[in-house]
Amino acid sequence: MNGPALNPVDQMDRLELLRDWLRARRPDLNDALQPASSDASFRRYFRVSNGQGKSFIVMDAPPDRENCEPFIRIDRLFGDAGAHVPAILEQDTALGFLLLSDMGSVTYLDELTQLRGNAGNHDRIDALYRESIRALVGIQRASAEGILPPYDRALLERELRLFPEWYVQRQLHAALGEAQTRHMESAFEAIIANNLSQGRVFVHRDYHSRNLMVCEPNPGILDFQDAVYGPPTYDLVSLLRDAYIEWEEERVIDWCVRYWELARKSGIPVPADFADFYRDFEWMGVQRQIKVVGIFARLAVRDGKTAYLGDQPLVLKYLRAACRRYRELAGFARLLDELEAGAGVAAAR
Repeated sequence: MNGPALNPVDQMDRLELLRDWLRARRPDLNDALQPASSDASFRRYFRVSNGQGKSFIVMDAPPDRENCEPFIRIDRLFGDAGAHVPAILEQDTALGFLLLSDMGSVTYLDELTQLRGNAGNHDRIDALYRESIRALVGIQRASAEGILPPYDRALLERELRLFPEWYVQRQLHAALGEAQTRHMESAFEAIIANNLSQGRVFVHRDYHSRNLMVCEPNPGILDFQDAVYGPPTYDLVSLLRDAYIEWEEERVIDWCVRYWELARKSGIPVPADFADFYRDFEWMGVQRQIKVVGIFARLAVRDGKTAYLGDQPLVLKYLRAACRRYRELAGFARLLDELEAGAGVAAAR
């Protein structure tokens, strides 16, 4: 995502263009666009109806800021793998418009938030995660090299660099000392080495509760346009150490075991020993959590989307806990504590 957000005039112009496009392509649809959802990019989603009780989703992706083609290509790729992804009914990549089937309005996050307060809902929660794990393994089983961009060293490092640039410098207004920089660089090298040593599969890259829909068949899968070819633990970390909802460690480990058993049976390249797999899961999580802390900072500082700062503490909690469990990451864990202490002092002034 690059550049400033669309200004209100541009947004209104896009809406009129979208209405004209719908009238030409699908005159049976009511062009009264109802906001369906938004995300951290420039894409917008609207719900439209045919007047007979059937609804559809329209994606507006300004072509100078977003590219529809990866969405179209990966929608077909994941759909062929058996995943429940939106059907693309109409498309215009030049204008940046797609008409999609509607998976409803209930996300996993909505459903899980409702369920988690009642112990009697344990089985329903477990079923939702089992279904999402089965869908994930189905996508991974279809993996092949050379189809998606590689999750290579350059991309892993570029994501890690979001942390010092946007979280440390731009959000906290802090500067790292020499020893702190050494600890960070040493941790980054160790993290990348672990990530690159893992097997390779199709990676959704945002497989979490806001992008999974409760529908039939379950789950509906969205927001996959940034998919890459990389470590099998990445999407599992996104799912089980979710930035938007937290589960007890015992439950997370149980779901990890279930994934690992199914992945091994399905020929997914995971370690034969669960302890080795879980270490890979944690180290992949550290990479993702460092990235997400930086992304949330960038969304707040650059794009004015400050609501994401409310989700940052949970991501930092995951990150600290994992770093403290591994000797190679102990210096980075201290750095996180020092940054938090410094931010607290600055806030008290």
